[in-house]
Amino acid sequence: MCGIVGYTGEQEAMPIIFEGLKRLEYRGYDSAGIATLDQRDRIELRRSVGKLYNLEQILKKSPMTGHVGIGHTRWATHGKPSDVNAHPHVSMHGEVVVIHNGIIENFLPLRQELEDKGYRFVSETDTEVLPHMIEDYTRQGMTLTEAVRATLHRIKGAAAIATMSIHEPGTLVAARIANAGGVVVGYGDGEMFLASDIPAILQHTRSVVYLNPAEVVTITQHGAIYTDLAGNPLTKHPTTVAWDPVSAAKGGYKHFMEKEIYEQPVALTDTIRGRVDLPNNRVLLESANLDAETVRGLSRVISVGMGTSRHAAMVAKYLIEELAGIPTESEVASEFRYRNPYVGPNTLFLAYTQSGETVDVLEAMAEAKRKGARIVGIINVVGSEASRQSDGVVYLQSGPEIAVASTKTFVCSLVDSALLALYLGQQRGTISEERMRQLLNAINALPTLASQVLDDSPANRAMYEALARKYAGASNFLHLGRGIEYPIALEGALKLKEISYIHAEGFAAGEMKHGAIALIDANLPSVVIAPMDSIHAKMISSIEQIRARDGKVIAIATEGDEEIRDKADDVIYIPATDPLLVPVLATLPLQLLAYHIAVRRGADVDQPRNLAKSVTVE
Repeated sequence: MCGIVGYTGEQEAMPIIFEGLKRLEYRGYDSAGIATLDQRDRIELRRSVGKLYNLEQILKKSPMTGHVGIGHTRWATHGKPSDVNAHPHVSMHGEVVVIHNGIIENFLPLRQELEDKGYRFVSETDTEVLPHMIEDYTRQGMTLTEAVRATLHRIKGAAAIATMSIHEPGTLVAARIANAGGVVVGYGDGEMFLASDIPAILQHTRSVVYLNPAEVVTITQHGAIYTDLAGNPLTKHPTTVAWDPVSAAKGGYKHFMEKEIYEQPVALTDTIRGRVDLPNNRVLLESANLDAETVRGLSRVISVGMGTSRHAAMVAKYLIEELAGIPTESEVASEFRYRNPYVGPNTLFLAYTQSGETVDVLEAMAEAKRKGARIVGIINVVGSEASRQSDGVVYLQSGPEIAVASTKTFVCSLVDSALLALYLGQQRGTISEERMRQLLNAINALPTLASQVLDDSPANRAMYEALARKYAGASNFLHLGRGIEYPIALEGALKLKEISYIHAEGFAAGEMKHGAIALIDANLPSVVIAPMDSIHAKMISSIEQIRARDGKVIAIATEGDEEIRDKADDVIYIPATDPLLVPVLATLPLQLLAYHIAVRRGADVDQPRNLAKSVTVE
């Protein structure tokens, strides 16, 4: 969730950009930087590793001038946090400068292509292909805007960028492909602003335009011109944002939960940042504090959590046993300490707690530590109690989550579980190079695939609203999954009951015939997770058994599965991915379904009755 800020106008750009970055520092704090065009239209660049304070000290010693500029605060994707890897990045000939949110999935072949043309790379980042490629196109006679569009046609992945060129002083060009975070254009009096989130520019303007995926904007101090990626002109009119900071923080969404659902491609990008080393085919998880000797000595893994975190801990069991070959148990944290669990020095104890303050998880951690286990926390909140009690930490890096019902922290937990399982397998030598490569590429593609599922088009919204109209009157729901999808069925049921107050239960699909089938009739909808995998036929059989008893079926299915259309009443498709990563994509439509049903029923989506964000008393 990197932060982007831009300015063009009559004022000095640097102070405005820096103040904007301070309001976005929560979006990334391993490095930051600012670029401006000085009075002679040369690029001035200041960058620093670490928090914004470090950049501030550099700016005090070496101020910047210029009336146009861009700034960035970063969580690393490719390349460790360092001055040279920090944004902005400048092209080889010093003509173009770029900042970027997202992941460029195909940066390796693009980098090789540019190196073959003579371009030299100085960073480890995927971003650096952008300024070189844009510069290469402008040297062929394209305008900056044309060069950005041409470059983005070559890019695979989710990306949001902002750029400027010495050849077009006073101009900023920004764009989005897929959903790598927001781009907001702010309108002032003889000046224009750019940001990845409204709080960065709210003190300067309330008149804004939101950039949609596959849109490009060219900004001067006098206004903005919008096109799609093909260059077709677009008409976009500014809207007025309330000064109310809560309304502004919602960014145009009705609820925080809705915003956080649609932020998930960005959250996935951020949790992958700095952990997937594609060139070397490795996972980097230094913060987990698990060296090879420790990992090879493990005989057992226990993963615990409560509620949504418990479901993530259950998915971890499947992943670790499959990829690392270590026997793994998953438990409800509140039950763990009320027996005499077998735990020893060769046990890895995984504590899943998004807030890091859930008392049942903290007590389970204390019990495991007392018995000599090694504790690794999978946590969102830096500096929380659980992070302080852990021997190692895998932070979710999903940013603040305001809505009580967890969404983006859950999917980040799933991805971090996959990365941790790969890391353990890597250390133990239980996973082949080819399988590692397949899974790392698949993980790297998840933000793009999530963007496809979370298509915020009128047609997609209409589909979920139609489903809500059809099923919001139900009193009960079943959610069915099998194998690694079983915890996702539990999570889908939990989301529905949390925010809509409909009674919903998740079941392992094979268990349906052992009791739950007695409930099925025309008034009981069933949500069946049925991707194209090794047990697809068994899930189709479960659907047929439900339909034979007049039950209604909403199927979550893989794109291209036409057979299921004839079996289910309604089908929501998700893109194909590796079977071990299907839980990430299958979760997203379950969240949207629960959200739209809850809205239809008039429920308080962000603050459901009787619930709190973290449970800090027993």
